[in-house]
Amino acid sequence: MALIESAESSNRIEGVTVEKKRLRPLVIDNARPRDRSEEEIVGYRMALNWIHTDYRKIPIEPETCLRLHALAQGGTSGDAGQWKTIPNDIVEILPDGRREVRFRPLAPDLVTQTMEELCLVYRHAIDQLQVTPLLSSACFMLDFLCIHPFREGNGRISRLLTLLLCYHHGHDVGRYISFERIVEQTKEDYYEALKISSSGWHEGRHDFLPWFTYLLSVLRRAYREFEERAERQRPKRGSKTDLVEYALESMISPFGIADVEQLCPNVSRDTIRLAMNRWREQGKLEMLGKGRDAKWQ
Repeated sequence: MALIESAESSNRIEGVTVEKKRLRPLVIDNARPRDRSEEEIVGYRMALNWIHTDYRKIPIEPETCLRLHALAQGGTSGDAGQWKTIPNDIVEILPDGRREVRFRPLAPDLVTQTMEELCLVYRHAIDQLQVTPLLSSACFMLDFLCIHPFREGNGRISRLLTLLLCYHHGHDVGRYISFERIVEQTKEDYYEALKISSSGWHEGRHDFLPWFTYLLSVLRRAYREFEERAERQRPKRGSKTDLVEYALESMISPFGIADVEQLCPNVSRDTIRLAMNRWREQGKLEMLGKGRDAKWQ
């Protein structure tokens, strides 16, 4: 569920959307993308998979940022996995249609050296225990967003890097609760904190506290959601039917019997089918189509 929510929310924040029914096939079932938007969904899933699988081996260095960008962009855009070569001012469209430059990121010719310095300073701070890891991570992400090293996709890469940094420092809650969904749900606060903390960045007069406070609020909310899910009442008797019903409550529609079997490996298909049919009679489930491969919701 976290993988699906993360791929959907992080791309939707950037204006990339796909049909709801296509999300699960693209993220979980390895369906082939049909257009550019779906390529970016698949690319983000591949980047997430890399982090989830190998985060202990992934260093914080410029090459990591470049690879994440190449993956998240779907590998098909001309500059996927490359630093920007033209300025990319952050422009705000006002209600009357006028455009106003909200922030001018670092010039393209300074990106390569600055990204190397940023990664080096971050690793030094962590190695020397100069700053608490969460604060170091927040400062790294603010600098990354102010540098804005890619022509596009900087927001998505920043969220992937946030997940990676949290994993490095023992905060694994992002494996179960989507940081990206929480950011999307609080995106007004996200943009406001970024706007305040980036003011004066070029002159070194910026205040990182609003940004740090926002990131802590996202992490705290993720832990609270995880606690709520973990503390939900489990089946009292522990019977196989209760186990099936508990699994059905957490399924993402549409799903098949095989999906339920994956969550209940010690329960026979007949028992699963009986429980699902009982729920259908009670109006809790609807069967989509007929036959062995029918989907349910």
